[in-house]
Amino acid sequence: MMTAVPLDLSVAHEAESHEEHHDSGGNTIFGFWLYLMTDCILFASVFATYAVLYMNTAGGVSGRDIFELDFVLVETAALLVSSITYGFAMLCAHRRRRGGTLLWLAVTFALGAVFIGMELYEFQHLIAHGNGPQRSAFLSAFFTLVGLHGLHVTAGLIWMLIMMVEVVRRGLGGRTVTRLNCLSLFWHFLDVVWICVFTVVYLMGAM
Repeated sequence: MMTAVPLDLSVAHEAESHEEHHDSGGNTIFGFWLYLMTDCILFASVFATYAVLYMNTAGGVSGRDIFELDFVLVETAALLVSSITYGFAMLCAHRRRRGGTLLWLAVTFALGAVFIGMELYEFQHLIAHGNGPQRSAFLSAFFTLVGLHGLHVTAGLIWMLIMMVEVVRRGLGGRTVTRLNCLSLFWHFLDVVWICVFTVVYLMGAM
């Protein structure tokens, strides 16, 4: 009877601690959803600006003159496939498979790096041919919108590297998985935004 009381208290404390951690993880995810909503407003504002300015070429090039859809399709495929590979990473994370999680995070990082590399090449190519952001309002809006998305992807890649280090050092505890879930929301959000960019900027601009 003497040992039953502390044992019961220990079990109760453990259950309470687990419940508090679960609530904390839920609050973290909810808070991150709120952040994504503010990011939606930011991107919506930049999209609206582009919609107003995309016809203002100041006698320079328009979208149909500079957009190479084959190139952008490869770029888009890399980012969309990275969303699938990140999903595989999360499946491994929830099953506490450290090796599989790290493998799929590395594949996702590589695909994201390919996307950023192609975007930088596109920017460099445009600037080298005298079509930099200062050339016209259209190009200013283009570089701002596409560049803003690229900055977000770069931030996601840095975050992904940090998470890979955390998985190596700490394993797949509850807090780490919660952080991976937040990064998952962020990464999929960027994919959705890019689909809008691809449709509004590239497809409509090349018509």
